[in-house]
Amino acid sequence: MDEHLSTNESTSLPSYLKFSDNYAHSIISLGVVFLIGALGNIAFFVTLLCSKNRKSPTNFFLLHLSSADLLVMFVIPVGEMIHNATIAWLGGNFLCKLYHFLWNFGQYVTTFLLCCISIDRYLAFVFPLRSLTQSPRTRSFMAATAWVLSAILSAPESVIFHVETHPKYRTFRQCVTFNFFPSHNHELAYNLFNLITLYALPLLIITTSYSLILWEISKKTKQCKEETKCLSTRSRLRRSSVGNMERARIRTLKMTLVIVSVFVICWTPYFVLSAWWWFDSDSASQLDPKVQRGLFLFAVSNSCMDPIVYGMFTTTFRRETQKWGRWL
Repeated sequence: MDEHLSTNESTSLPSYLKFSDNYAHSIISLGVVFLIGALGNIAFFVTLLCSKNRKSPTNFFLLHLSSADLLVMFVIPVGEMIHNATIAWLGGNFLCKLYHFLWNFGQYVTTFLLCCISIDRYLAFVFPLRSLTQSPRTRSFMAATAWVLSAILSAPESVIFHVETHPKYRTFRQCVTFNFFPSHNHELAYNLFNLITLYALPLLIITTSYSLILWEISKKTKQCKEETKCLSTRSRLRRSSVGNMERARIRTLKMTLVIVSVFVICWTPYFVLSAWWWFDSDSASQLDPKVQRGLFLFAVSNSCMDPIVYGMFTTTFRRETQKWGRWL
């Protein structure tokens, strides 16, 4: 009797609770993103790990960033592919909580590490001598803080998300926040807190850091033009060697700036859409689902971009990937 009832409920599910071509397309798209992101970041991680300059400040943080990107790739696209295939949540309450904790954790770590990179680049330009002698413990502390703080801020997700049974279709279960918050305003406040800590505040830190760097470069450029007129030949030779160091620092700055810019470009539309949903879900729901899925896919693809950007600015990574390509 129960089995017969279960079968009837399953067959009478509305179309939006059943597998469709749209879900199949999402699975294919997510699969492509996962393959590119996973393979690219594994190559990125191995290259950095084997690099002679792996202990340099930038490479140290990039090594952590590639680890965070791998976490994002193996949690979000993989989890979404499974969810798009099953539609209902089949993983139980523990996996529901773990999945959403890791989802937020990966995003937080990525964002906070980009803040660390921005601050480190600022210190390197404003206080170059102090940056050269800066203890590795300081950078290790910054990276550890990024990981620990991410875990703390993601912890509420493991409490808020839980498995709920559909009120009408008793066999259909989903991993949701439904029935947790006392009111919509409580849920809105929590979502806004996430938006500020995950996006707005880090964006302010990153923008401020690079704005100060550009201002410092502009100031030093003017000084160099004035000093060049008074330099002797010997001084110019010495200045030339210093110039080589400056060019290396500028190249590193460009690379990190592009990585940060790609993050902002990829994630901003998704966060804008999320805010729209929180404040006016009725109008946001009118947006074409394909556009919604596209913006989500665009956001997740950010973790595929870091290895590409790194390859654009370093010959070592391109050379190593070419070797692996011939070996494969």
